[in-house]
Amino acid sequence: MTSILTNIAAMSALQTLRSIGSNMEDTQARVSSGQRVGEASDNAAYWSIATTMRSDNMALSAVADALGLGASKIDTAYAGMESAIDVVKEIKAKLVTATEEGVDKKKVQEEIDQLQDQLLSIAQSASFSGENWLVGESTQGAATPGANPDMNVVSGFVRDNTGVSVKVTNYALDNTATGNTLFGSIDAATGVPDATGILGTVGTATVTESVYTLDITTFTDPLTVATQMADALTLVENALTAMTSAAAELGSISMRIDLQEDFVSDLSDSLESGIGRLVDADMNEESTRLKALQTQQQLAVQSLSIANSSSEVILSLFR
Repeated sequence: MTSILTNIAAMSALQTLRSIGSNMEDTQARVSSGQRVGEASDNAAYWSIATTMRSDNMALSAVADALGLGASKIDTAYAGMESAIDVVKEIKAKLVTATEEGVDKKKVQEEIDQLQDQLLSIAQSASFSGENWLVGESTQGAATPGANPDMNVVSGFVRDNTGVSVKVTNYALDNTATGNTLFGSIDAATGVPDATGILGTVGTATVTESVYTLDITTFTDPLTVATQMADALTLVENALTAMTSAAAELGSISMRIDLQEDFVSDLSDSLESGIGRLVDADMNEESTRLKALQTQQQLAVQSLSIANSSSEVILSLFR
């Protein structure tokens, strides 16, 4: 039946044109944004997963920054400890020189005094972001006087079935003679260290001084001077052993941080890749689809034009 009131062909062509227009809008949105799933209405499941993964990736970025900060703290402490080891080696060499007959111990002690001042300078200077890992508590602001807070650096970010958490690596400060601090504390007003830490702890043999306060000019008794010099060497050697152990601990933490930084970088790339697989648009496919829709749109417009012109044909029946 042909009707001038109801044009079924035009209605069908118009519906097709609308459908093609809607598809073109979706395709153009994918082409312009580069995303196949840009909002929850596109695919709620993939959108929620991608949103969570993006938030985790932002957290990983913050972890990477924290790792860099922690690495700087470790590197500062390690550099200070390594420099202190070199200075204590020099003190050891001076003590060996002083054991020789005829050597002026006063002149040797003058050199040792300068080296001891350098040790204090190193301990005071090895601070980064307000933290000094070579001094027990003077710069840490311990809540309890004499207490040493554990130093720590961020080492990871974990999401599991219980939620999310940040992992840290602890470095407990130890103020004993065999610990990992050069001095237990340094008086902020006078700059004088206390009698704790590797360099501040007093010896237990015939030498009742620490590496920092060692004064060989007090070894005046001919009967005991040889023993005192030997004990002084032992004191310095023990300090070197403790400092080497502390440096090794710092180095191992530094190595772990380096490995963690590499892992975080790789993990972040993997998350980005996973998000892309879920929500990114295939631009080759979208460009092909857009071209096809443009052709379909032209055909639909032509079809609608033909359907609309069919009413004009009816006029010929009444001529």
